[in-house]
Amino acid sequence: MRSGATTGGCHDAALRRSTHRKGLAIRLSVTADEATPEREAGLADEPEVREALADGDRSAVHGVVTEHPSSPLAWTELADLADSEGRPLEAFAYATVAVDLARDQLAAAGWRPGASVSWAEEPNRAYLRGLDAKRRAALALGLDDVAANAAAELASADDSAPARIASEFTPTQQLSLADLRAAQDAADAADAADAADAAGTAEPSPDPSRED
Repeated sequence: MRSGATTGGCHDAALRRSTHRKGLAIRLSVTADEATPEREAGLADEPEVREALADGDRSAVHGVVTEHPSSPLAWTELADLADSEGRPLEAFAYATVAVDLARDQLAAAGWRPGASVSWAEEPNRAYLRGLDAKRRAALALGLDDVAANAAAELASADDSAPARIASEFTPTQQLSLADLRAAQDAADAADAADAADAAGTAEPSPDPSRED
């Protein structure tokens, strides 16, 4: 009788341990499945910088950098400006500052080199555009290894970024609305001057009343 009771007790204990392990496994599985995905590290938004850049013209970019010297976005805009004006040495220097600032700020938010930095998050574009500006300037200066490293870092961060930058941030598209208005005003003034010159040099039409 005792032997049977002992055997039954051992069986019950084994069953309880097995059930406990299965329950624990199920709970762990549910916990892992329901865990919230870790948010990617990203740059903080810079509304004041964006507003200042949008309201100003090309000549105002230096002032924005002076007012916001720790802004990756401001330095990236300055690098793009120098690049669009054919000044690769300055573009390289400005882009290097932009990238270094962005890396430091991303690292403070938990980012590690090689991790994703999504183009979809607008503040991150300062870092991604800065990398591409550095790549372009490095190529223009003959720094092929530096250019290759910048391209690799950009692709590692977001492989869609190079195409987006090429299509959305050409030198012409870097012109602000103020620049475009100024260019249009200059074109209108030139057209008006040409019209005035043409009117002044045109031969007068003969007066029929003076004909014999």
